[in-house]
Amino acid sequence: MAKNLQQRLLDAATELFYSQGIKATGIDAIVKLAGTNKMTLYNYFSSKDELVLAFLRKRDEDFTHWFVEQLNNKAEHPKDKILAIFDVIEDWMSVPSFRGCAFINAAAEFPVEGNPVHQLSAEFYDKFSAFISGLAAACGIVGHDSLATQITLLVEGAIVSEQMKRHAGASRQAKRVAEILIATYQQASAIPAAANHHQTRTNE
Repeated sequence: MAKNLQQRLLDAATELFYSQGIKATGIDAIVKLAGTNKMTLYNYFSSKDELVLAFLRKRDEDFTHWFVEQLNNKAEHPKDKILAIFDVIEDWMSVPSFRGCAFINAAAEFPVEGNPVHQLSAEFYDKFSAFISGLAAACGIVGHDSLATQITLLVEGAIVSEQMKRHAGASRQAKRVAEILIATYQQASAIPAAANHHQTRTNE
């Protein structure tokens, strides 16, 4: 029962923090939606700040699980998976409840880099970029970290653009740019590989 109550509080906070914003959401609104009281909330979370961090950690876990599952359903080859990222986020952004990225929103509300909320939000995109880097490396791309950073920027930009102007095709446009980037990196990666092959044949 205690775990269920804690989960209800976290679910209520998740819904309100995402739909209304963290700073705009008071504890009163959270406990009302959860059907409990402040005393109970503070038995599980020592402060609103702790609740915010719990919300972001849960969001990270839930979204990552959903995202990877969707990506695997859409593509098998690493290159195709990178491009499918934009199809997955387009599906996500098309739902009526879309209010942008919880981590981008949180970082904007807590802009000081040393703030734990800001740090946790930045860590999400660090992990996201590392995931893309792994896919790019599996494609044999030499500058996989650099490509991953650029793809991540395209994703972030598409999300913010969609948040500002709904159904404007931001993810589709970003995907086209990603295709150009991947092709450029693959071409650049093929040059040293061909040169090494030629050097090996020369030395034989």
